[in-house]
Amino acid sequence: MLSESVNAMMVLISYDVSTSDAAGRARLRKVAKQCQNHAQRVQNSVFEADLDYGNFLKLKEHLIKLIDPSKDSLRFYYLGNHWKKRVEHIGAKETYDPEGVIIL
Repeated sequence: MLSESVNAMMVLISYDVSTSDAAGRARLRKVAKQCQNHAQRVQNSVFEADLDYGNFLKLKEHLIKLIDPSKDSLRFYYLGNHWKKRVEHIGAKETYDPEGVIIL
């Protein structure tokens, strides 16, 4: 779910989880689920999170605990409050406005 906080910041989260064994496939599902709960999927392993700093830190801490740092990787790109000037979308997948109305 995306935050509507005035103090929200946009963070791009990407991950690469090794799926060579059952434990890796389980980690991948858990990482993806956490990201889906807090951010918008924009590519298979890439999410845009529009969260206040406190909620972002909680998500980051949770994701770090889920991965195996010897096999997996997480990347966080901090786009800040003026992210709209830093994101360009081209292609088939419809873009979305994380600050817009969400209909459930």
